[in-house]
Amino acid sequence: MTAVTAGVVDIYVLRRVQKDWQALVLQRGPGTRCTDSWETVHGRVEPGERPEQAARREVFEETGLEIQRLYSITVQPFYLHKLGTIMLGVVFAAIADASARVSLGPEHRASEWLSVSDAIARYNWPRSRVALQEIAFLLRTGDAGVVEDVLLVSSEQ
Repeated sequence: MTAVTAGVVDIYVLRRVQKDWQALVLQRGPGTRCTDSWETVHGRVEPGERPEQAARREVFEETGLEIQRLYSITVQPFYLHKLGTIMLGVVFAAIADASARVSLGPEHRASEWLSVSDAIARYNWPRSRVALQEIAFLLRTGDAGVVEDVLLVSSEQ
């Protein structure tokens, strides 16, 4: 039997520079899964943790950044053949302060803030490219507009 689990989060960290979004891309370090691939913040949901809690924790652990606003975007399924599990990844957009400095955790060797189009081109996973396109569309005015009340999970404001 194949299990279905909502066990991971993908968090696209964005900052606003003038009227444009920049996305944070992270390069995986040596000795990690997919060494050298360019990805977004990604991690497991710990037991007893809600996906939005995992998103905040993972962003802080992997980048040292605090989230100002967190948006729930979608859920993406993928198959873990070694575990025989269909995993559901809860996708978030996290807004960080434009002046905040990134402090990488041990999983990554490099980070860059890129334009949305450059970040999409840099990502190694096709599903990451699609998710960031959706996020850019939803947040094109600086927030989620008329769907803000549905997508906004939390805000420091």
